Amino acid sequence: MQAYNAVEALSALAQEHRLALFRLLVRAGEGGMAAGAIADALAIPNSSLSFHLAQLNRAGLILQERQHRSLIYRANYPAMNALIAYLLENCCEGADCSITIPCAPPQREGKVA
Repeated sequence: MQAYNAVEALSALAQEHRLALFRLLVRAGEGGMAAGAIADALAIPNSSLSFHLAQLNRAGLILQERQHRSLIYRANYPAMNALIAYLLENCCEGADCSITIPCAPPQREGKVA
């Protein structure tokens, strides 16, 4: 990851509603959430929500997919892991750290890994 990309991602997360939105999508896992469900869960008006979703999408932290008439949003786990790796790249003064396991989307009920 380049410094520019890290700054863009961190800037997108440096706002209360966007941080809450991103954390909600991380918890939602691979199934993601429809925009209406996100608005309900976070009590954010649709006009504000679309602005926040666009910021996170532009930063590459979330993905958007059309399913029929709904837009489904998901956390972009590879981008999240790249940001975390970038931030921790020089931790422990270059010694091997125990933080090497990347995050994976939570498994949905009924799915077997």
